[in-house]
Amino acid sequence: MNELPSEIFRKWMHSREEDQSGVTVYRGENFNFPPARGRDGIEFRRDGTFVEWAIGAGDNQQGITGHWEQTDANHVRVTFAQSRPERTLEIVQVDGDVLKIR
Repeated sequence: MNELPSEIFRKWMHSREEDQSGVTVYRGENFNFPPARGRDGIEFRRDGTFVEWAIGAGDNQQGITGHWEQTDANHVRVTFAQSRPERTLEIVQVDGDVLKIR
């Protein structure tokens, strides 16, 4: 199994304006996003930690911590200790500029 590309290990913010055909698009947190009332996001850490960044009170981000595990070359299973469902993410594309997930 291939390891995940090193570019994935950062905080990614949802660029919902670019979503299409069931693919969710994320950009680095320093991307010049259009104005929005808060943005959700995700973060992969090398130690297996996964953070889902949700929009909280006052449009501030609230991190919900879970765990990621690679299941094959393009898929990652994400689990949470809280009452969030387990899910599998397909990595469609990742590079220094964009992360696309189905």
